Amino acid sequence: MPAGFPDFRLGSVLATSFTATLTERCGDAVERIPTPQRLVDWLTVNGLAVDSCTTAQHELARELRESIHAAVTAAAIRDALPTSAVQIINDRSMQGMAASVLTPEGNRQWRLGSASRVEDALGVIAADAIGIIAGERDGRLALCASPTCRAAFFDTSQSRTRKWCDMNTCGNRQKKARFNASQRNNTRPAK
Repeated sequence: MPAGFPDFRLGSVLATSFTATLTERCGDAVERIPTPQRLVDWLTVNGLAVDSCTTAQHELARELRESIHAAVTAAAIRDALPTSAVQIINDRSMQGMAASVLTPEGNRQWRLGSASRVEDALGVIAADAIGIIAGERDGRLALCASPTCRAAFFDTSQSRTRKWCDMNTCGNRQKKARFNASQRNNTRPAK
């Protein structure tokens, strides 16, 4: 990854990994795709390589990201899906040209249209979001328990009780805070 940018948070679910390009939404937000080239980098890392990205396409991507976040957040708390978010997700899904292909290893891989346009990649991400919001995949939508993060994630753990979007960041931070608080309480003199 180029110096000067925060690392990407990569997961096994494309749509929620995409929403994780903006983290710490309820604290000091961290934008992980601040430039069109950085979006190209993220798409490439996620198997959706495109040739280039314009400022307008970058804005479309960020609009899709926020729409997916709004919709999966609503779904996670069993609230009504925001109409505008649903419309944007549907629009991006319909505008993309991509095909699902089977690899020799038996895995699914996406092939974008011949021009490798950003809109094609966004269509794949939107289709993935539709699948998880519609309940077509085995798992549960949840929100990170970190009060500063509140990222939406797709819990595929066996018990479906995962609390953190990422144990290495939010989970460890919360565990460290609890540990430090208990240490402070244990070092206070008895009254």
